[in-house]
Amino acid sequence: MTADSVTTVAVAGDGAGAVAVERRLEALLMVADEPQSLVDLATAVGEPVSVVRRAVEALVADFDGVDGGVRRGFELREVGVGWRFYVREEHDPVVRDFVMTQNPSRLSQAALETLAVIAYKQPITRSSIAQIRAVNVDSVVRTLLGRGLVTESSTDPETGATTYETTELLLTHLGISSLDELPLISPLLSDGSGGFDDAH
Repeated sequence: MTADSVTTVAVAGDGAGAVAVERRLEALLMVADEPQSLVDLATAVGEPVSVVRRAVEALVADFDGVDGGVRRGFELREVGVGWRFYVREEHDPVVRDFVMTQNPSRLSQAALETLAVIAYKQPITRSSIAQIRAVNVDSVVRTLLGRGLVTESSTDPETGATTYETTELLLTHLGISSLDELPLISPLLSDGSGGFDDAH
């Protein structure tokens, strides 16, 4: 090992270096739409996976208020194959009310179309929604999540991507008790492979 390599390892392993890695990871996770794996995070910050794993564990402890710190209103949680920030469950009501108040009640045409795709094809990943609609749907899905009309339901077993489904709030807005009451849509909206399932 060269002198430069020794210096690099020492810097990455010292307290200041560890904090720097944590801050970079915090910034990346703040803007991530999907859970990020340790490998992806390590690649993004240019650090070994082992260093990133320790940094993530330190962030989790920090946000949870371990060792007398302040317990934050959000948490860093591992979901499926990756890590992502989430509002703590006890704060869901106030966040939901705030989002509903801050956003106009009327949904855009893009949001309505995306909501229809999710309703008829759920559980469905964001990439599958984008493929059906042939446009980027990231901001629209965020809007629907913020309105409480859709929710993250699970993780796709093949890709590890987050899947989405509609909520009880949507049923309330539509005035129905079950998605089975939705009208047939196969003749109206196709995903390029013969339309939606025959059931809807």
